[in-house]
Amino acid sequence: MASLYEAALPRADQLYERVKRVIPPPEWATFAGDVDAILALKRKHNAVILAHNYQTPDIYHCVADFVGDSLQLAREAMKVDADIIVQCGVHFMAETSKILNLGKTVLIPDGKAGCSLASSITAEDVRLLRTKFPGVPVVAYVNTSAEVKAEVDICCTSSNALEVVESLQSDTVIFVPDQYLAKYVAAHTKVKIIAWQGACEVHERFTADELRQYRVGDPSLQIIAHPECPPDVIAEADYTGSTAAMIDWVRKNRPRRVVMVTECSMADNVQAELPDVEFVRPCNLCPHMKRITLPKILDSLLDLKEEVVIDPAIAERARRPIERMVSLKLS
Repeated sequence: MASLYEAALPRADQLYERVKRVIPPPEWATFAGDVDAILALKRKHNAVILAHNYQTPDIYHCVADFVGDSLQLAREAMKVDADIIVQCGVHFMAETSKILNLGKTVLIPDGKAGCSLASSITAEDVRLLRTKFPGVPVVAYVNTSAEVKAEVDICCTSSNALEVVESLQSDTVIFVPDQYLAKYVAAHTKVKIIAWQGACEVHERFTADELRQYRVGDPSLQIIAHPECPPDVIAEADYTGSTAAMIDWVRKNRPRRVVMVTECSMADNVQAELPDVEFVRPCNLCPHMKRITLPKILDSLLDLKEEVVIDPAIAERARRPIERMVSLKLS
């Protein structure tokens, strides 16, 4: 297969223009060599990098080929023309890319990059829920393992959870594993939601009192929140949406000052693009996302590690609910 990178690659010094507002020159000096090496190895191996919105700006703006939320990355994973996919995110995202590309090599720079939501539920838990609530369809947030996805009817992301739930045309739906996203959906639908009690360790730490403090002295401050946050946080926000929707909201509205109530690297990534917007950062970091670094991406491409491997029988069953989600025609 011909390389995806026939054209001349940009150099690290050229890419610095994208991030100079959020990465000071001394820090960039430690990144530049790795950036150049990663770009060269992508060309050598015909590899692409998928990076979630929570990755740091050096990854997001300088080495990634595709960026976005879980839904965007799943869609890109279905159509990438490459031999190797490097998933810069957490493990369930790499599993999703592998499920959608069984014939490709999928790498994750750190296999220990997990997720509190994914670890909160097992396939056996889903089977028990089906026994307890026979005939009730099960929706799984994409923040779940391949084994869990293999047991459910359809997947969703935070950007399409409401539409996915209502697409099932059932008066009751089991929703796993995020209790707060389930509550958010329940507040916007007549469908009865049976929720699992998982939570994102980043978003559940935000509080309404914290957000009210940010408004002190500046009532014009805009607050936008992720639906994985607790209900009192969402009630305090001016807008609630997925990571992609939050970014689009800031691009469209260009607030003078804004708080993005989510993992704080996303504010850095948007700040690099929109220097006229001031971001007030309630900096809750995801310890799992932060396991992915430029040196680990470089090592992953040098040694083609750590490869994501899924039992083919599980992958085949898990693929159906993911494809059903991606192909769903939503308004």
